[in-house]
Order: sequence, then C-alpha cells, then structure tokens
Amino acid sequence: MQHAGWRSRGYIPHCDGAGVVQHIVMSTIGATDGIEANFGQHFFETPEAAEIVEKALLHFDGERYRMLAWCVMSNHVHAIVEQMDGWPLANVAHSWKSFTANEVNRLLGRKGPLWMREYFDRFMRDDDHLNGTIFYVENNPVTAGLVECPPDWRWSSARLRMSKR
Repeated sequence: MQHAGWRSRGYIPHCDGAGVVQHIVMSTIGATDGIEANFGQHFFETPEAAEIVEKALLHFDGERYRMLAWCVMSNHVHAIVEQMDGWPLANVAHSWKSFTANEVNRLLGRKGPLWMREYFDRFMRDDDHLNGTIFYVENNPVTAGLVECPPDWRWSSARLRMSKR
C-alpha cells in the first residue's frame, strides 16, 4: 500500500494514496455534525435524484477507484472505496460532487451549491474496521427508519451484496 500521506484542503485533514481504503461521507449544504438526522437539504429524496448520485458513484468503478459499498440518503452519501494509483481522493470526490450538482440542479430546476465544500473521510485500518463500516453504511436507511432491511433500500450496495448470497 503506497500512502501519499496527510494533507488538508480546508478544515478536515485527509489521508490519501493508492490502495488506501476510505469511507467517504459527502453532505448536502446546510448539514451540521448531525448528518444522520434532518440536517442539510434533502436534494436526493426523489428516485431520479438518488439515481443520478448512485450512477455517478459507480461510473468509474474499476477505473479510478474500486467501490466496495455505498448508500445514497436524502441529504448525504456514503461511499467506501479503494483508491487507485493516479486518482487522489480529492479528485474523485470533486468529480462526484461536480457532476451530481450539475445534474441534480438541472433535474430540480435550481442553481447554486448542492454539497458542503468538505467531505469526511476515514481510512480503514483492518478488515474488522472495514466490515463494521460496511455494516454501518448499508444499515443507514434502517437506522433512519426508511426500510426494515438493508437490501430494501434501492440506492445502496446492500441490495447487490445480499442478492449475491
């Protein structure tokens, strides 16, 4: 695993490098520390908007990163990715945020920022950490009371993971 090291693009430090597995959380504008609650604007409530985000997350899977798990909620997005050489996490996140902001804004007939400037990331230290984080990400809609079982949420890797069993 080759680490590019720690850097900061603002208030949050980021660890970057090829082979690093990261849990990324991107929140919509207006979100605060309570991203799991009703903070931030709910731009992804419609199936069309959520699908735009999910397709963007998966578009470069296998080319710029390896997507291990994801979940699109109405006001934030979780993604667990393994970084690939030549694609810093900041570039990947910027690509997702830029494309989805343009497309969702067009869909909703609005202009202006969609995402908070920064994103949260945490690198996975070992398999237990990774598996626990995948469980957390895929259970997000259950915790929020939106579905009873993780695979019932349309915009999550849980539906694909469970169908492979």
